Amino acid sequence: MNNEFRDKEFKQILAYYSEIQTGLRGRASREQKVLVRKAFNLALNAHKNMRRRSGEPYIIHPLLVAIIVLKQMNLGAISVTCALLHDTVEDADYTLHDIETMFGTEVSTIIDGLTKIEDVSDTYASLQFENFKKILLYMSKDPRVILIKLADRLHNMRTLAFMPLEKQQKIASETLYLYAPLAHRLGFYNIKSELEDLAMKYQDPGSYNFIEEKIKATEESRELFIARFIQPISEMLLAKGIKFEIVSRTKSIYSIWQKMTKKQIPFEEVYDLFAIRIIIDVDVEHQKSACWSVYSVVTDIYKPNTDRLRDWISMPKANGYQALHTTVMSKAGKWVEVQIRSKQMDALAENGFAAHWVYKQGDSISDDDLRHGRLQNDTQNSEQGIEAWLSSVKEILQGNESYQGEMIATIKMNLYSKEIYLFTPKGDEHTLPEHSTVIDFAYEIDEKLGNYCIGAKVNNKLVPPSHVLKTGDQIEVITSQKQKVHPEWLKFAHTSKAKDNITHAIERQRQMKITQGKTKLKEYLKKYNVEPIKINRDKLMVFTQIGKKEDLYLAIYNGKVTEAIVKKCFSPVGLAYRIFSPLRPAVKWFKGLLNLFSINSAIHRKLNHNPKTVLLGESMHEIKQTIATCCNPVAGDAVIAFSLSDNEIVVHRVNCSEAIQLSARYGDRIVKAKWRIDEKNAEFLAGISIRGFDNKGLVSNITGIIYKDFEVNCRSVQVETSEGLFEGTIMLYIQNVEHLNKLIERLLLIPGVEDVERINSYYEEQQKKKK
Repeated sequence: MNNEFRDKEFKQILAYYSEIQTGLRGRASREQKVLVRKAFNLALNAHKNMRRRSGEPYIIHPLLVAIIVLKQMNLGAISVTCALLHDTVEDADYTLHDIETMFGTEVSTIIDGLTKIEDVSDTYASLQFENFKKILLYMSKDPRVILIKLADRLHNMRTLAFMPLEKQQKIASETLYLYAPLAHRLGFYNIKSELEDLAMKYQDPGSYNFIEEKIKATEESRELFIARFIQPISEMLLAKGIKFEIVSRTKSIYSIWQKMTKKQIPFEEVYDLFAIRIIIDVDVEHQKSACWSVYSVVTDIYKPNTDRLRDWISMPKANGYQALHTTVMSKAGKWVEVQIRSKQMDALAENGFAAHWVYKQGDSISDDDLRHGRLQNDTQNSEQGIEAWLSSVKEILQGNESYQGEMIATIKMNLYSKEIYLFTPKGDEHTLPEHSTVIDFAYEIDEKLGNYCIGAKVNNKLVPPSHVLKTGDQIEVITSQKQKVHPEWLKFAHTSKAKDNITHAIERQRQMKITQGKTKLKEYLKKYNVEPIKINRDKLMVFTQIGKKEDLYLAIYNGKVTEAIVKKCFSPVGLAYRIFSPLRPAVKWFKGLLNLFSINSAIHRKLNHNPKTVLLGESMHEIKQTIATCCNPVAGDAVIAFSLSDNEIVVHRVNCSEAIQLSARYGDRIVKAKWRIDEKNAEFLAGISIRGFDNKGLVSNITGIIYKDFEVNCRSVQVETSEGLFEGTIMLYIQNVEHLNKLIERLLLIPGVEDVERINSYYEEQQKKKK
């Protein structure tokens, strides 16, 4: 590398470091600045011979992570120090002991939380999951661990273009599935939106570029509309002597796409493409009443949609977010979302979780206060919501009954779920996730209340434990000492706390039944002069074909293994049965062999064998390849494959929600896959939904094009008509994605057909209709 280029890089490194020191001015003591300088020097030395995939010096990464921590999260000097050091143990030759010796226990503890686990002893465990679990557990010790990790992930996402395709898919999926919801839960909405947009850029680049171009194309007209909309509001607020600032915020690309997909509408029909934010400068004591005064001004000018009013001032979100949201009709006939909040509320919304802690020396957040959670009085209630969430996540992670996939799904639910506000008969308020039921509420109050719950009075109306609650409900739980916990409760319990309590109660009941069954067996054996020893118990297990002793005791308790069966086991008939028992596997094998050669089995195997699979992973031969039924990829789709075993892969479309979850949980199982172009006459199952006006002969025209013009075979056709409109779902076999797109284009030319679009599966379409 020539000296000129090296000098240019070093100047850039010093410029970033200078930016950090400038940002700490007035926010850190002299000793803290020395600590940051020491961390910079160590990181510079640790990464001196390392470069990122982009070609830039590795030290650029920790510097930019530190800048995010300092400027976007507004954290202090200790957090900046840890951001600079966060890769020194994982990627360099330094140890945690070295860090502790040079920087102290506090810094080394945070670095330990940020250092990835290299291996797991449990072969069934996911390394990704174990690392995420470690970070969340450390978060309950020190919140800065997850804040620095979010900053690290944000910078990695900004430079993801330099990674290989399979790495892009893994990291983007993990970000969308876990890190963006985490940023949302902690109140970092700007970071959450950027993470979602960057993930979508790699998950679904076509849709991302389409929406980005649309936003740019409509920017001029949108700015003119906003200027006209806010003018009368500004004039009236000035006339009332209110100090304020009005800003506009364009919705993120990912959230626009989510709305388009969920509501099945084009870009032009997304009415909340942007939001108007009114930030008022008022003292804390009067901020709530001032926000309502501004709301009154806005709704005096523009007519509000009362169904869209969101009062998060009276009842803040669990992460502390406070604001009034209303949607009003503009003079141009368009709905506009208006957000109203004070400066302090805005600081909380922008700085998220970190803004709960007190400020020292201007606008900086003290690391010591962040470490120990010393709070201002006015944020105490908000902080309790965060602490309750941290506690619930810790409970989930420390439970050992859940399969890790379930555990991640439960944590994700806790990250993104909306809250409902519920009340006891005495008026005590409790916050639970949306879709919570009576049984969740009962366990939230007390474990015994949940165990003995037989129902509740919700707003004085008698309801069962499965009743779904909504905000404002007042619940009186009804109990009975005769009640027992039922496994069916797990089907409608929504919170992890309720599920864990139910699981533990069921296990306690099971152990009690096993003990009683064991006692009853001893009584039976004693009655027939059979010694209650292991060998005799094993004889009974062979006789009853029960593999585990616990299952035998349960069968005795439940009456499936009766006293008569025990007596028969130790009779001469039972003896003969046990003697011939070893021959049973051979008989079963012989029956299976006969079945293998039967005509019906031969037909079944032929129907299930698909020699035309056209997906291959590189350097893979004779591997079973399965097309995922959740998204039905076809030749030409961007796809991603996952290894199920050494000789089997399953293939999804890259934007399939199931594929995103699998990538987040099992990134190490991603297999590079591509379409083989040498296959002819290959057919893939795909689905289309079609809507329009019910003209005479319309269905005949549609089927004619499908069967005659395109020579496509259909698996199923379902059409419903109502009040002159029709809606249909067609599952058909096509050659590739180009073939499908041409068919859709041709169907759209039929008079009366208004919309044709591809669907993932017939089941998914039916679920949408039910909703």
